[in-house]
Amino acid sequence: MKYPKKVINYIEEWLKNYANKNKINGFVVGISGGIDSALTSTLCAKTKLPVLCLEMNIYQEKKQVSRALNHINWLKKNFNNISSKSLNLSDTFEAFKSDIDSKGEKKLEFLSFANSRSRLRMMTLYHYATINNFLVAGTGNKVEDFGIGFYTKYGDGGVDISPIADLLKSEVYALSKTIGVIDEIQKAEPTDGLWSDNRSDEEQIGASYNELEWAMKYQNSNKIKDLTKRDKEVLSIYEKLNSKNSHKMSPIPICQIPNSLR
Repeated sequence: MKYPKKVINYIEEWLKNYANKNKINGFVVGISGGIDSALTSTLCAKTKLPVLCLEMNIYQEKKQVSRALNHINWLKKNFNNISSKSLNLSDTFEAFKSDIDSKGEKKLEFLSFANSRSRLRMMTLYHYATINNFLVAGTGNKVEDFGIGFYTKYGDGGVDISPIADLLKSEVYALSKTIGVIDEIQKAEPTDGLWSDNRSDEEQIGASYNELEWAMKYQNSNKIKDLTKRDKEVLSIYEKLNSKNSHKMSPIPICQIPNSLR
């Protein structure tokens, strides 16, 4: 990225203008201990509008919680418009699980409950957004949101505004370095934190974000490059996920009733 400082200023102004135009008081951001939420919350903080940071623990790995709290403390030291809450939603999640009659395939059951964690956090974010007249600021980047659909529908995909959704993961890192996000978050392995075994994003996807960025760009190129075996594997992973998750990235299908039937 040629001008990270200018991009930071551009997003900051975009956030501020959108909030003011819509008579919104501020922003609420879910803080995971990852690079995307760290950058998003810092960009929101730079608007000087109130920002509520929520750390929402559902059986999170201690390192994830520690990074999230360290980031929030860093924000509070550098900005005077930050407030925060730490919520342990593990018991709430367990209560939900106990009331669900799960008789499906085990693999799909695990996936469903992982997505339920994300949706429980979304509900929590919107509770605080509503009572404060805040916007829920999304933390998805371009590869996740428009490449492979690596997010939970109506979970972390349920937001009011997406300040970093046009940034590739490498650009998220570039802006985070420029804006001063703490080193432990910049160096942390990306993970969605939705699984009990704390699997990384790369373990789930089968490719790194750098590889996925290459595949995303390759799809939009003239496709003249000689592909290695690994290139072909990554391209296959990208194309499979892009197709499988297209329902997340497209508008909700609406059954249009013909005028002749009305």
